Amino acid sequence: MSPTPRSNSQSQVIVLSVLHDGLTPTQAALRFGVSRTWIYHLLARYSAGGLEALEPGSRRPKTNPRSLSPALRSKIIALRRGLLAQGLDAGAASIAWHLRKIHGRSPALSTIWRILRSEGLVIPEPKKRPKAYITRFEAVQPNETWQSDFTHWRLADGSDVEIINWLDDHSRMLLSCTVFTAITGAIVIDSFNTCRSEYGTPFSTLTDNGNVYTARFTRGKNGFEYLLSELEIVQKNGSPAHPQTQGKIERFHQTLKKWLSQQRPAKNLTELQRQLDEFRTVYNTQRPHRALEMKTPQNAYEATIKATPKVAKEKEHYRVRHDSVDKFGKLSLRRAGIMHHLGVGIEHRHKKVFIIVDHFKVSVVEKKTGEVLSRHEIQPGRSFWTNILIDEMTKKSRKAK
Repeated sequence: MSPTPRSNSQSQVIVLSVLHDGLTPTQAALRFGVSRTWIYHLLARYSAGGLEALEPGSRRPKTNPRSLSPALRSKIIALRRGLLAQGLDAGAASIAWHLRKIHGRSPALSTIWRILRSEGLVIPEPKKRPKAYITRFEAVQPNETWQSDFTHWRLADGSDVEIINWLDDHSRMLLSCTVFTAITGAIVIDSFNTCRSEYGTPFSTLTDNGNVYTARFTRGKNGFEYLLSELEIVQKNGSPAHPQTQGKIERFHQTLKKWLSQQRPAKNLTELQRQLDEFRTVYNTQRPHRALEMKTPQNAYEATIKATPKVAKEKEHYRVRHDSVDKFGKLSLRRAGIMHHLGVGIEHRHKKVFIIVDHFKVSVVEKKTGEVLSRHEIQPGRSFWTNILIDEMTKKSRKAK
């Protein structure tokens, strides 16, 4: 039979498409996403009783939960308590996954919930919104979008530390989980590059609007934004005060802290990092995820071809600034949070100019005449950028001599 229940109307459409539209069972199976066995089963039901026979049968469970063996019942209770003690998910779906892993089969989820309730191991919660009202956004491929954020934790002495995480949106694979005293822009870049060296370069990133991720509200670009631009990676940022956009990693932080709360408080960063490395292994390989149809994140990540960055930029980034050359013939420009100085020339002092910045160069243009006064190659490691127009004129003069 079909792996998932089909509605009466869909079953009728399937049968009629075979009998009246001329589809073969194979073609119908491909079109409607069911097996050929299910097609033949529907045709047999139709042949025996017409369209009325396609009405769904009773979904009443055929087994009684009270008929479970005492040993299996005890195993369910022990799994619940053991998973909770480890700081892992201990719902019916997780318990069923572990039972299938150990015994090859498990009772129905409703049966497991019934046992947990009867033992007082479930705390009643308010009813949640129906799943029909929830719209999920999920990347189609691994490496299509990486989400990142950092969260706070405390060491045994009460000192505050910050943990930065990188999560693959499609598979929920935890790509990186590292702790620092405080997260800086340089740490974001280093952790991102470490993930790239191990997993490849993603098509896009999704983060909040923290200063370590973006400087878009200050009309500039920070080091991480320049890196993404050079690698032709699409950068996405959530709306301010709307953490739901980064819902996966926000929910992940709850899972991480739940697990850490069951561990011995770490005395220092090294000890906490060891715990995080252990958690990453457990999370990626030993913990089924309900959003992944009870697959582990690593299985989901490795099951599909990976996305790569786009071939070309949708548009080149230009930044224009209004300024005046100082009395020494110089200008100052902040890029990626670092101040650089431009040598325009003493003969242009006090002139009002436009400073035009793109990915590779800076051009200084006089407002009044439109003349290009200087051009500078972007050199992030140097604080003073010389005027390459002067160098070009010098070379031409030497050649003429």
